[in-house]
Amino acid sequence: MSAKSIGIPSGTEVRIPLSKLKKSPKNARKTPHSEAAIEALAASIAVKGILQNLVVEPEVDGEGAATGFFCVTIGEGRRLAQLLRVKRKEIRKTEPIRCIVDTANDPHEISLDENVTRESMHPADQFDAFRKLADERGLGAEEIAARFGVTAHVVRQRLRLGAVSPKLVQLYRDADLTLEQLMAFAITDDHARQEAVHERLPFDPDASTIRRLLTETHVAATDRRVRFVGLEAYTEAGGTVLRDLFTEDRGGYLEDVSLLDLLVTARLNREADSLRAAEGWRWTEAHLDFPHAHGMRRVYPHPVELSAEDQAALQAVQSEFDRLTEQHQAAEELPDDVDARFGELETEIERLEAQRQAYDAGDVGRGGAFVVLNHDGTVRVERGFIRPGDEKPEAETGPGSNVEAGDEGDREGEDAAPDGEDDEGASDEEDGDQPLSDTLVRDLTAHRTLGLRLNLCEQPDVAIVAVTHALAAQIFYFGANARVVGIQPVKCDLAAHADGIEDTPAGKAWSDRHANWARQMPKDVAALWEFVAELDHDSRMALFAHCVALTVNAVKLPFDRRPRALAAARRLAEAVALDMTSYWRPTVRSYLGRVTKANILAAVREGLSEEAAERLSAMKKADMAQAAEQLLAATGWLPSLLRTASPQGATDLQSEAQGSEPHSQAAE
Repeated sequence: MSAKSIGIPSGTEVRIPLSKLKKSPKNARKTPHSEAAIEALAASIAVKGILQNLVVEPEVDGEGAATGFFCVTIGEGRRLAQLLRVKRKEIRKTEPIRCIVDTANDPHEISLDENVTRESMHPADQFDAFRKLADERGLGAEEIAARFGVTAHVVRQRLRLGAVSPKLVQLYRDADLTLEQLMAFAITDDHARQEAVHERLPFDPDASTIRRLLTETHVAATDRRVRFVGLEAYTEAGGTVLRDLFTEDRGGYLEDVSLLDLLVTARLNREADSLRAAEGWRWTEAHLDFPHAHGMRRVYPHPVELSAEDQAALQAVQSEFDRLTEQHQAAEELPDDVDARFGELETEIERLEAQRQAYDAGDVGRGGAFVVLNHDGTVRVERGFIRPGDEKPEAETGPGSNVEAGDEGDREGEDAAPDGEDDEGASDEEDGDQPLSDTLVRDLTAHRTLGLRLNLCEQPDVAIVAVTHALAAQIFYFGANARVVGIQPVKCDLAAHADGIEDTPAGKAWSDRHANWARQMPKDVAALWEFVAELDHDSRMALFAHCVALTVNAVKLPFDRRPRALAAARRLAEAVALDMTSYWRPTVRSYLGRVTKANILAAVREGLSEEAAERLSAMKKADMAQAAEQLLAATGWLPSLLRTASPQGATDLQSEAQGSEPHSQAAE
């Protein structure tokens, strides 16, 4: 049936009620419009009306008679958008729609033509158009979003892209930059900086490289300093934050680093002042990082008995904790009030247990503590450091750890007593009543030394005592010239090579182990031999192993060529059956965020499968590293540097030790 037969010539513009419009079965588009597209059309029509007429043809029944309905050949999306507005009660279903009746052209062909013979606007033109709406008409992101049916976040992204340097936008128009690269440049609106970074770029850089170069003078919101003072405190102080609208920036990048450091320093100093007032230390110092070159002796607390009042309080909170644990042991999730009470009890138990250890009042009166910032943004307090000028006037000081950060125990002559004193003032029990010449003393003591060597080589158990005594005297006492065995521990400060290593579970385990030995040492180094000799065999060997372990250095440095030492480190790892999965795991911070995408994929490939690596291959590096951390968490994967070739060496060595008996060997 022709349009003429129903009184409407082809090409006529008519207004047809929305309820009389139907989807045409001859429409070339078979894939439905997306919900987002319909939302955008509805928003646009609500503000601006239908800008382009629908094209329709009259519907006829099987006998060719008009049904009174019209099939939409072009404009089905606009019809659906109006139906959405009906559903939202913005218009009635009888709303008149401007249409063009077309019975001259083939409906399927013109429907295809509508969708094929057109070219979308270049994205850069769209960015510019959105920017003009904001700049020239003063429309905000929310208002623009409402007019075009997109989210305000999408509008902000397009406005940010429209603010990129025109030079770089033109490169994007010319296909010399990808959209992903352009989005990376949009992290800042400083055109000069954008262009300067572009000049520095390698060939075809990825977006992460561009972002890194643009933010290299800023601080990420995930930085420990930001977590410590808080982003809100920084912005309240006038600090500005750079936001990346195109990636998960985890809070953005802080531009005023000096202000951030000022806030961190001020708060750390307040923490240090509070600690000094609360605990009575002679001094406290605040540092961003632990000052490993402090060159001070360290003392440790000693066990003390709790007061009757504190003991009763501890028993009470422990009983309540045990009772709550028994009541809720089958619960999958604790009520909020019970969970909060558990936290209060745990805090109180920790506070009371901490009182089982106390520093000597004299050490507190002349010693101090460092207040430093952990890698996770929490405060760490390191107590018990004695400055050289605050040492006791005695020739030899009491036990503490080694002079921790300067490695003073590593150098010759460091066993001299502090303040210039030495052993000359000490009584020499072996001189007798008659003084002897220096030459004769040297002669006699040389013969005695030879006798000691001959006897000692026949008694390995005593040799262990002597070596343990020598190591402990230098490790746990400062300025104590007490060793007779010429063995000197050479220590390596691992914190200088691996940031935050002391905060790891392994680092804390070592620190606790060392502090435990330090607390047991006699105050006077003169009593150290008896202490070592009177230990039972297992305890003595444990102390010996601890002292030896402190000297282990398997750190590989780029300028330090020690192939034989590193080979020995591999043999040592095999001998002790080292399994680094107990001490280290691959995280974004420890490994995955510090290697290339190829290394990340190789790790996933080794740890899981080729298929798992393939699923990550299209991700951006930051997302890939996060996903890989989760995937590798339960695999036990290690980089080659941390792998132990075989535990067989340990088995052989242990078997050999168990099978051998002590024996003597005569000197020839």
